[in-house]
Amino acid sequence: MNIIFSLDQIQETAEQIITQKPKKIILFNGEMGVGKTTLIKQLCKVLGVEDATSSPTFSLVNEYHTSNNQTVYHFDFYRLNKETEALDMGVDDYLYSGNWCFIEWSEKIVSLLPDETSTITIELLADGKRKLDLT
Repeated sequence: MNIIFSLDQIQETAEQIITQKPKKIILFNGEMGVGKTTLIKQLCKVLGVEDATSSPTFSLVNEYHTSNNQTVYHFDFYRLNKETEALDMGVDDYLYSGNWCFIEWSEKIVSLLPDETSTITIELLADGKRKLDLT
């Protein structure tokens, strides 16, 4: 799936992503500041998370609960120095829990990722819109 969207269309974009029935582990790729966290916040909202969401840059993972009793984990591995740090925090338990896992900077834990994932790549275009590819 390919979409070009502006930030004021991010809610509709998140809805389109969920209707594509991606794998529950979604890897988010893109440059810093391209809107990965903003999109993840909207995906959480579409899934029924009612609590405030934020970037887990310092905590590495945030846990959210949806209105229909699903759990969503949002990871940000930007500050990770070694894969063993992810293992120490129990990343395997999260990844194999069957819950939604939204992962920023997944290239830092590539050998720990399960085979069954979806990937969202976001690119900032010259006109300020974003190009999104879901695979």
